[in-house]
Amino acid sequence: MSRSVRFVAWATLLATLVVGERLLQREADAQQSAVPSYEVDPFWPQVPDGWILGQVAGVAVDSRDHVWIVQRPWSIASDEEAGNPEAACCRPAPPVMEFTAEGVYVQGWGGPGDGYEWPADEHAIHVDQADNVWISSAGGPRLRDRTENQLLKFTRDGRFLLQIGRRGASQGSLDTENLNNAADMYVHPATDELFVADGYVNRRVVVFDATTGAFKRMWGAYGELPDDEASNAPRYEGPGARQFNTVHGIRVSTDGLVYVADRRNNRIQVFELDGTFIREVFVERPTRLLGTAFSVAFSPDAEQRLLYLADAGNGKVRIFDRQTLVELGAFGRIGHYAGQFVFLHNVAVDSRGNVYTAEVGGGRRVQKFMQR
Repeated sequence: MSRSVRFVAWATLLATLVVGERLLQREADAQQSAVPSYEVDPFWPQVPDGWILGQVAGVAVDSRDHVWIVQRPWSIASDEEAGNPEAACCRPAPPVMEFTAEGVYVQGWGGPGDGYEWPADEHAIHVDQADNVWISSAGGPRLRDRTENQLLKFTRDGRFLLQIGRRGASQGSLDTENLNNAADMYVHPATDELFVADGYVNRRVVVFDATTGAFKRMWGAYGELPDDEASNAPRYEGPGARQFNTVHGIRVSTDGLVYVADRRNNRIQVFELDGTFIREVFVERPTRLLGTAFSVAFSPDAEQRLLYLADAGNGKVRIFDRQTLVELGAFGRIGHYAGQFVFLHNVAVDSRGNVYTAEVGGGRRVQKFMQR
């Protein structure tokens, strides 16, 4: 091959590589530009006079775009908030509260009652396709003796329907009847199955029949059987930890993929409905204090193109391409002002793409971010 022919060949290859790189960059730029931006509504929601919110552990959106929260009345304990009988404010609001998309209060209920064991530490809320309301109990700061082993199901007006598990009855991560400090749950409409992030003590995803509560199946990290005897210490370097550390968030996409937020391992793992492992993504892996993978939600388009992740460790909502798990953007920062976060705990999205967030610890609020 002559020198001139070789030169033409190398020049052609170089031009091809440059064009390919430009196309990839254009695709990345297009993805980035397609990510919506958000503006906080500082006046949302309208909590009735005389009430105050404690730690807001969970937030969910129902079929009417009404927003539900579960908050912790027991966390209101200071003299300034609860110990002044002459003040017009403040009494603890009900644990479960429903608001319209505009923030108008609809109803509230919850607390101990006949036939069920109300959580000692309210943790997550989910409203299924029939508008039934699910509540989890995770023990958390109030209860660290591994006795919160139940999930509850109610009608939208607070009538008790079902309890899965019993307080103080857990036999560990292989127990098919009880949870152990379960953090989150989601009913997959296509199969009427309840997927549970079980969670703070156990090390698994567990699936039940959402109508009867009957056990279906379970799995641990990478789709393997959970092992309570193995170490589940967080791993921040090298291969991912073989055990879940804190299974904190779970959602099932419309195309039948299960997204699991493994909080202190700083990762999202993706599975098929039967627990077959597909892929994972690590999120700022060196961040150790709170973890980065708390709660997941999807955009409302038919393809559910975007995945939203509540990252408490860095005080932001991260936005990923759901299929590739490439991070596309984020909003928020740590702070007490509107649009900022203190201990961001949960995220939900309505049919218009508005994002709702819940904060525990010193945050103690729910916020609405309107899509621009």
